[in-house]
Amino acid sequence: MASIARCLRIARPSVVSAFAQSSVRIARPFSVTANNELRKYTREHEWIELSDDKKTGYVGISSYAAKALGDVVFVELPEEGKEVHAGDALGAVESVKSAADINAPVSCKVIASNLTLEESPSTINKVPEDHSASGGWVAKVQVTDQGIADLEKLMDEEAYKEFTAAEDH
Repeated sequence: MASIARCLRIARPSVVSAFAQSSVRIARPFSVTANNELRKYTREHEWIELSDDKKTGYVGISSYAAKALGDVVFVELPEEGKEVHAGDALGAVESVKSAADINAPVSCKVIASNLTLEESPSTINKVPEDHSASGGWVAKVQVTDQGIADLEKLMDEEAYKEFTAAEDH
């Protein structure tokens, strides 16, 4: 299965050009959890938001990825207790356009999966970066010591916006 970034390259012409040509700014829904300095992004379009103590966090796909994938029809969730290293597959997402792995942004252990996505996978399209009970997060994780070190390789929100803007061109 391909990573989200590779699938976006396939989907990009129809989806991204529409967003690039639009002068309308898309506002985030009110229910989406606000970004903070503990949220980081990967080049493969996953995000992680850590708790203040940096021991647990939530993982999901970015709004950019959700828009580019189109209507999500299936989400393969990770098993609780699964231990992964940064870049390892946590699960997968399938849309009407493509399928992609959801990779771990950092080394971690899955402590919960978002079971809402089994019955309502389109939640990822509606609120992909929300880690509330009704959000599109994929997994709650316990971050390892290596995972804390892995954070240094990830982008903050501003760097991620620049990265996606460059991909659009």
